[in-house]
Amino acid sequence: MIHMYRLNGYNIVLDAGSGAIHSVDDLAYDIIGMYENTPRDVIARRALGGYTPPGITESDILDTLSEIDGLAAAGKLFSDDAVGEAAAAVLARRESAVKALCLHVSHACNMSCDYCFAGGGRYHGESALMTYETGRRAIDFLVDSSGGARVLDIDFFGGEPLLNWETVKRLVAYARELEVKRNKLFRFTLTTNGVLIDEDVIDFCNREIHNVVLSLDGRPRVHDGRRKFGGGGSYGVILPKIRKFVEARGGRSYYIRGTFTHENTDFTNDITHMADLGFPELAMEPVVAAPGAPGALTEDDLPELYAQYELLALEMLRREREGRGFTFYHYTLDLPGGPCVYKRAAGCGSGSEYLAVTPEGELYPCHQFVGETAYRMGDVWSGVTDARLREAFRSCGIYSRPECRGCWARMYCSGGCAANSYRATGSIEGVHEFGCKLFKKRLECAVMMAVARGSESFGCG
Repeated sequence: MIHMYRLNGYNIVLDAGSGAIHSVDDLAYDIIGMYENTPRDVIARRALGGYTPPGITESDILDTLSEIDGLAAAGKLFSDDAVGEAAAAVLARRESAVKALCLHVSHACNMSCDYCFAGGGRYHGESALMTYETGRRAIDFLVDSSGGARVLDIDFFGGEPLLNWETVKRLVAYARELEVKRNKLFRFTLTTNGVLIDEDVIDFCNREIHNVVLSLDGRPRVHDGRRKFGGGGSYGVILPKIRKFVEARGGRSYYIRGTFTHENTDFTNDITHMADLGFPELAMEPVVAAPGAPGALTEDDLPELYAQYELLALEMLRREREGRGFTFYHYTLDLPGGPCVYKRAAGCGSGSEYLAVTPEGELYPCHQFVGETAYRMGDVWSGVTDARLREAFRSCGIYSRPECRGCWARMYCSGGCAANSYRATGSIEGVHEFGCKLFKKRLECAVMMAVARGSESFGCG
């Protein structure tokens, strides 16, 4: 399968089976479009008829056909998906190891964001803070369940984790003790709304926290319209704190994460606003909301969202040329290398390699399933007790979904988000079509940007 599209003056052809990407001229683009299902003499007549009198000759057409033949023979065009069987084999033999935990150290929040998928940080339950003892047991569970994996990841999450800051610091210290004893290496992430950032948080994060995710939704009116604090907007409260944090961190290992909704489908303006504030590491995610919920995106929003992703890509390229570029999370794919067989098969690893832990120590497939009692998998004392559920997540991916097997973008999405699939279809094996559409547009833009940058890894003409 190939995917062909034109964007920003480039003719781009992506070969789904191999992951090869080609930037071609108009003649090659049109011939590739006819190549599989059209006799060669018909291709030659159509191409010749479509390109004279500008100077295209029959020899040009034959040379182009020969080049396409060579790419097809090399497995870089019209290739079979040779990964399917290998991916199935990887899934069958990989060890059942847990490599990452999302520790919900706080089911409480000091803000009231009206689009919060977690129901104000409480996950539709009671406010709660994780005790040190429960967190310590969660870390022990992670180490005991990690098998041969040496690098283990822990994300301190909420609610707002800084509401339980002293416990976070104690848990990091405990994990550091285990590194030598158990021959493990811990990487920590902290996700925060920024309200409680102070000198202690900054200093500790710079010493111990590998990555920090800071929430900011962009322009003041957009941010304040959704992210409430103390009865009003929070932009003026958190911006100075985030600026101080980023400056002290030296621009390393952080990113600013925003959310766009139906009310700001012109989200490129929010991204560039944050870039202009001096934050070059940015992400902006579509809201997670049920149809009809505040700010929920609709099918009618798609044309504008597509246009915004294209506009963002062009703006990023322009700023790069001017020496003031910034990164956007979804445009930083490893396009030349492509994802490995393992990642294609395993996806994000939720429910198998990655688990969420509630303040009470319950285990769920990921943070977006917390509170869905049908998806409770066990607890940190007994471990994973629902083997059936774990196997369902372990085998869930592009090779388990018929809709994904024929999709040109499958090499990079790995089947998408199981939680979004569940919300959209009632099954983790379903397909979240709205999310798929946005992913494909982002991928098209990311590929175009790589082509525009002139990477030697791209192009066949």
